Amino acid sequence: MSTIMEMSKTTRMIELEAQHGAHNYHPLPVVLHRGEGVYVWDIEGKRYYDFLSAYSAVNQGHCHPKITKALVHQAEQLALTSRAFYNSALGEYEQFITSYFGFDKVLPMNTGAEAVETAIKLCRKWAYEVKGIDENQAQIIVCEGNFHGRTTTIVSFSSDSDSNKNFGPYAPGFISIPYNDIEALKSALSQPNVAGFLVEPIQGEAGVYTPADDFIQKAHALCVSKGVLFIADEVQTGIARTGSLLAVCGNCSCENKCERQNTYSKPDILILGKALSGGVYPVSAVLADDEVMMVIKPGQHGSTFGGNPIAARVAQAALEVVYDEKLIQNARKLGEIFRQELNRIISENDLLTLVRGKGLLNAIVVNDSPESKTAWNICVALKNNGLLAKPTHGNIIRFAPPLVMTEEQLMECIAIIEKTITEFTK
Repeated sequence: MSTIMEMSKTTRMIELEAQHGAHNYHPLPVVLHRGEGVYVWDIEGKRYYDFLSAYSAVNQGHCHPKITKALVHQAEQLALTSRAFYNSALGEYEQFITSYFGFDKVLPMNTGAEAVETAIKLCRKWAYEVKGIDENQAQIIVCEGNFHGRTTTIVSFSSDSDSNKNFGPYAPGFISIPYNDIEALKSALSQPNVAGFLVEPIQGEAGVYTPADDFIQKAHALCVSKGVLFIADEVQTGIARTGSLLAVCGNCSCENKCERQNTYSKPDILILGKALSGGVYPVSAVLADDEVMMVIKPGQHGSTFGGNPIAARVAQAALEVVYDEKLIQNARKLGEIFRQELNRIISENDLLTLVRGKGLLNAIVVNDSPESKTAWNICVALKNNGLLAKPTHGNIIRFAPPLVMTEEQLMECIAIIEKTITEFTK
């Protein structure tokens, strides 16, 4: 213990985690202590731009005063009742969120993975009780390269060996197809007992893999034609991140909430999380219309914390901030600037090969193999220059700042990225 106490604050905190915590993460060597808006400060007092936003959970910025106030006020009044009783916050939140996204019902949960599991259960129950598939025979189509969480069911249909190796036996009932492949989806939909298609409109963990502009629309239309539920996992892409309220909205140009343009492919089941929390409290949700949602009866699904009063107040405040501060429009505008500037940097430097994404969910591909440490080393250099980002899939770096960022701040961040890349190649 005395040896640890002689270390710097940063080294001491990292060493404490290494000694006493499970080694299921590999963080950058920075210990964060405080956050506000687009900034975070480490334990030594150095300020950074946050370009990860807790994987899009902090769309509204760190410690947003309205969201924090909602959290504190409700925590001081009533924190938890369980769903054994009604509470005075949940009904108002349910009315708000169903109106906000245009669905009949919401089933509140806590984490993104729980919401995905909920959607899987809901799809299967609908398959047996509404569509008429024989019990225990339902199949759900998923995509290669997906990331829907890390529960045992979800890793059963992951194509990432880090997620599923030595965690078997794997749950059956899933058909995996290549992402962004309409012909493969057509073929899978022709198989018997297909109940749903679970898809990320953009695959975030796979490196912000952005499909063809018409992929989601065509996939949705195919599902409708086959009587199969279209299930959109918008845990990371939803709530303004991609420059639309939802990524399934396509290239909508709505000024605030989605106004249901022709590009909108309304899911049969919508899965939300991350930014629904405003970055302060675990909140997720599954939305569907009555035909689907009402197959769940009392006692058949739930959560001790799902729909608790704090979560209800926080989520409503988080969604109000998106509307009031026009974060959809800001993400769309700044995303276009970001990709334009990054393409300029790429044209002048051989270290990067590609930038892709929508809104403020973007990634750059490093000109090296996925097995190399180049992307990691670039992220360490970015950290040293005052910007935090993280590699994914080896040679890809994801850039996803809070949506409250200003154009001036974005340009400063682009300058940091350009400086880092230039210095890295010398």
